[in-house]
Amino acid sequence: MSAATEAPPPLAPTAPETRPPRRRGRLTPYWLLLPGILWLVVFFALPLVYQASTSVQTGSLEQGYKVTWHFATYWDALSEYWPQFVRSVLYAASATILCLLLGYPLAYLIAFRAGRWRNLIMILVIAPFFTSFLIRTLAWKTILADGGPVVGALNTLHVLDVTNWLGWTAGDRVLATPLAVVCGLTYNFLPFMILPLYTSLERIDGRLHEAAGDLYARPWTTFRKVTFPLSMPGVVSGTLLTFIPAAGDYVNADLLGSTDTRMVGNVIQSQFLRILDYPTAAALSFILMAAILAMVTVYIRRSGTEDLV
Repeated sequence: MSAATEAPPPLAPTAPETRPPRRRGRLTPYWLLLPGILWLVVFFALPLVYQASTSVQTGSLEQGYKVTWHFATYWDALSEYWPQFVRSVLYAASATILCLLLGYPLAYLIAFRAGRWRNLIMILVIAPFFTSFLIRTLAWKTILADGGPVVGALNTLHVLDVTNWLGWTAGDRVLATPLAVVCGLTYNFLPFMILPLYTSLERIDGRLHEAAGDLYARPWTTFRKVTFPLSMPGVVSGTLLTFIPAAGDYVNADLLGSTDTRMVGNVIQSQFLRILDYPTAAALSFILMAAILAMVTVYIRRSGTEDLV
């Protein structure tokens, strides 16, 4: 009787019913990416395809252009304008090195030594962006004018003797020389070097410097072993943001240089707007893009860092 009247054992609790996630929720990230993808397609991919088709066309502006797959345009453009390509790489590399030499100490000062003056110095760094690129470049025509204080100081310090020997200036004149073009490029793109460097240096934990000092490392050793390696993402980002636009720039060479300092950007601008040789201009654009892409790929792989600011 006792066994018959015992209550049945309690049932094991059942797991709550789980519903599969809604399909609409899984598609939300793709919907958020759609505007950016459409922007890239309309304003980057389609113009790129159009320029690619233009580069293999033949004809004239009066008769019209037709796609004839004339790839010889690339070889003709490269064989005729290779000095401008070499000059562009040389000027851009020189400006990038100068920006790094000038920008790294300033970025280090802002990150570790500026204190309450940090915001003011940052405003001064980005102050050139408050005016147009054209006005900033034209200002250098006054700064480097013949007989001006800058040229006079360079003569007094015998700097022009060295630049004349290197072929960067001619006599007592700085304008219309490679030095003027490189100065313009350095000034206009210096903020693109300082900002990534500052961002990278600011991320460094100050306790690492203290640990290096506790291990009796000298300041130079601390910089070489700790600070500079940890700031490499900023160095890579800054050099890329400086070199890439400088290599394709044509404003500085046009306003501060001469016919002997023309860069490939000047040639492309002339082919598009003056000579109206669209296939050659498009071919030059693709050659420049391919050359920069190849150099950037090698540089990033050799830099040994994948964390870009």
